[in-house]
Amino acid sequence: MSHHVMPFEMNDTVHVFRMTEFGGIQRVLLRDSAKENSQQLMHIRHHLMMEADAFAQGNFSDPAKLHGANMPGLAELHANKDKFTAVYFQEPDGAGIRFETKDLTTLTAIHRWFGAQLSEHGADARAE
Repeated sequence: MSHHVMPFEMNDTVHVFRMTEFGGIQRVLLRDSAKENSQQLMHIRHHLMMEADAFAQGNFSDPAKLHGANMPGLAELHANKDKFTAVYFQEPDGAGIRFETKDLTTLTAIHRWFGAQLSEHGADARAE
């Protein structure tokens, strides 16, 4: 199902999740940064830029399509869209989204959502 939501090749990328005291950082990186893969890099960056904008507005329809509407944390994030920020950033071998909140319920939702993604992405994801 990932190809319906993510425009890049899952085999060429890894999702990295870091839960923090302020929320978390989600990154998508090329598996082999030495390999010339500018097309995949462009797809990663564009996708995460669009997702950061959607998440900042409380729109989690893409994760819901991929993982199901009952994915842990999604309902709380949608309901608390004014209690967190989602900011896009670039890295040399990919891009990411930094989630920040001061609200404990929203922080827990971010961590639950990250945990569910780690579980469902399997070998295509890792925690930091």
